[in-house]
Amino acid sequence: MSTTEPSDVLLGPADIRELAAALGVRPTKQRGQNFVIDANTVRRIVRTAGVREDDVVVEVGPGLGSLTLALLEAADQVVAVEIDDVLAAALPSTILARMPERAPRFSLVHSDAMQVTQLPAEPTALVANLPYNVAVPVLLHMLEHFPTIERTLVMVQAEVADRLAAAPGNKVYGVPSVKANWYAEVKRAGSIGRNVFWPAPNVDSGLVSLVRRDPPKTTATKKEVFAVVDAAFAQRRKTLRAALAGWAGSPAAAETALVTAGVSPQARGESLTVEEFARIAEAKA
Repeated sequence: MSTTEPSDVLLGPADIRELAAALGVRPTKQRGQNFVIDANTVRRIVRTAGVREDDVVVEVGPGLGSLTLALLEAADQVVAVEIDDVLAAALPSTILARMPERAPRFSLVHSDAMQVTQLPAEPTALVANLPYNVAVPVLLHMLEHFPTIERTLVMVQAEVADRLAAAPGNKVYGVPSVKANWYAEVKRAGSIGRNVFWPAPNVDSGLVSLVRRDPPKTTATKKEVFAVVDAAFAQRRKTLRAALAGWAGSPAAAETALVTAGVSPQARGESLTVEEFARIAEAKA
């Protein structure tokens, strides 16, 4: 385990800018790139994630390697998934130069995270500074395809963090909240200021913790449950009787499914738990 001081091992503002300049990298909005330049922040993320010495951590969007290095200090193995050609090519060299004794425990998957369904090792944790523009789809994809992920800590736009962790009845409770709840217990795990990034984003960031749990007990498939969720929130201001009419085939059929599931036809999607959505899907099946 490395005990080297942060200034020796982890990347600071000058290191990040030097690396970026050497690689000709300019962070792009298209890929939602904002590089963390503060060693204390990445150590805080690793600590909050509860990374253990026996963990295999998957990191999505490692960028220049700020968080990757901090993860390698704490975990048994780190698998990084990077879509950017230049960043993917450079990362192994950065790891080797800064943490040579841990380099054999690092592996890189050069791919779009949304296309990844296999990794070199079975991950036990997901820890990532997710690109803002694809945070929710990437998170749900990883939870779906890698059931061995027990614990997740992601840094996302504050608004997205609020949405993911929202409870039924909250005004920002919606599709991401329900779908994340299918896989895990979800909660807010802290806030991150703008000045720890380069370039500084024009929004605040938040940490979200997800601890894997069994999905609701239901005879409906996940796909069937998620179809109800999507339909309910596509017209979130409507009652479920109206919002689910297209999904069920008619308002009357929607009402029958709702009553069978023990849900008021006059309720709205934002008041329902994932278990209730599962009961509705089961009632129609």
